[in-house]
Amino acid sequence: MPLAPPKPVPAPSIREDARLAALRDLEILDTPPEVCFDTITRLAAMYMQQESAFLVFVDETRVWSKSTCRSKLTDSPRHGSNAEQIVLTDMPVILLDQHPGPSQMDDKMDDQMDGQPQAAALRFFAGVPIRTAGGHVAGALCVSGNRPRESVSAVEVKLLEHLADLVTDQLELRLLRSRAQALPSRPGSVDFRPHGAAISAEQAAGAQWPQADDIRDGLRLNQFVLFYQPEIELTTGRVVGLEALIRWQHPVRGLVAPLQFIPQAEENGMILPLGDWGLGQACRQMQAWQREWPTPSSLRVCVNFSARQFTRASLADHVQTTLQDSGLSAGQLGIEMTESSLNPNPAEAARVLGRLQHLGVALHLDDFGTGYSSLSYLHNFPFDVLKIDRSFVHRMKRGKQSFQIVKTILDLARVLGMEVIAEGIETEEQMHLLKKMGCRYGQGFLFSPPLPAAKIEEFMSRAAAWTATGSGAWTDGWADRLSAFPTGSFMGHPVDDQHRIDHFFAGGPSPAGGAPAKGLEAPEDEVVAS
Repeated sequence: MPLAPPKPVPAPSIREDARLAALRDLEILDTPPEVCFDTITRLAAMYMQQESAFLVFVDETRVWSKSTCRSKLTDSPRHGSNAEQIVLTDMPVILLDQHPGPSQMDDKMDDQMDGQPQAAALRFFAGVPIRTAGGHVAGALCVSGNRPRESVSAVEVKLLEHLADLVTDQLELRLLRSRAQALPSRPGSVDFRPHGAAISAEQAAGAQWPQADDIRDGLRLNQFVLFYQPEIELTTGRVVGLEALIRWQHPVRGLVAPLQFIPQAEENGMILPLGDWGLGQACRQMQAWQREWPTPSSLRVCVNFSARQFTRASLADHVQTTLQDSGLSAGQLGIEMTESSLNPNPAEAARVLGRLQHLGVALHLDDFGTGYSSLSYLHNFPFDVLKIDRSFVHRMKRGKQSFQIVKTILDLARVLGMEVIAEGIETEEQMHLLKKMGCRYGQGFLFSPPLPAAKIEEFMSRAAAWTATGSGAWTDGWADRLSAFPTGSFMGHPVDDQHRIDHFFAGGPSPAGGAPAKGLEAPEDEVVAS
């Protein structure tokens, strides 16, 4: 059953938008530790006589920790957390004896022992708001312990609030230093506009849609949706995975393809909350399907990550908490990335990938063979799966070179003990060639276009029935139905995704043959949840 979309956030969102703008002006998120903040968290833990303390900031989708004392978690989903309650109510939150619940940054303690995370349920929690100099709540200063308490005195709460005021002072000093460093040296040329003020009308006129505020509104109003494209075992027709691909169901522009908003999200920083939403949504949907179907536990949902996400040192923490919150096992999540997403900081990417592998998450290298350093990436990063780029699959019959490249990738993967998924399979001839070369898994329009969650359930039912009729028999006739689609851009008008999907599901299997019509190539979905 597809997840029911949450209700859009009502319009006290004006206050939330102002709060998020003030948080962005601080330029504090994803910055290294700073001694002044570490001192405050140590004092909080000591004065309150608790096992841990942490200073967190809350953006659109996550709770991010700037400083911790005896606590290792640095990133977790915002939804339902104690920190979110503090931010939304602008009041202290005191839990004298909370019962263990879903793992969150503010009600779990994560001790790294020999690299193995071991969570201890916390019983006591106290947190107070952290405000900017302008009075907006940016985050929370919290303490927690594994022993319940009978009471908390007004003096103790006031002490925490005084320490939170020290954080506010440090934030303002930090911001003043940052502005001073940015001032022009030439007298008379100082720009006295507030940091983060609106851009000029001339700049706005040339601004490209969507801007950060457009994406932020889309998240708040639940306009983004995930489509899922099945990954198939070629010899049996068994569905082994679902790749999650993001779309924007815009009220004016209709169903918007990722290439029309992901590049802008990368530039304006909204790729981080967008990616967090995609990861959480995919995990929750997969867990809902697991409860609904008697599906094999080997079925995996795969989420694309972007280059900006790999710059977050706390990425593995966020993935771990998202899995715990959704109830999905790490083995049922795959993370896909391209070579280009690892290029900006290979050393940091290797560290993050190592932690993700330690969690048990499968790591997929997407579009393999299109970059300049593919072989070195296999040596330096712990990948489990290679995905052969669709361009090689399309050109297999046009010349010996592409055919040999595909064969070489398959041979290399066998030597390294890695699995291979061929992308962009659109004809039965391509599928038979890949099977003959020993390729075990494939993905493409021959099997299915990306489908919304409701249609995936129908697809899985048909796939299970067709698989039972014999090896590969369930794919018979799909090429005929695809070739009957109207021509035109996959995401373009007047033919939209829903028209094609409804056409795809019309009727049962028909006699095999034919090839997909020109213009039916799948959109370049490089980033999901990202």
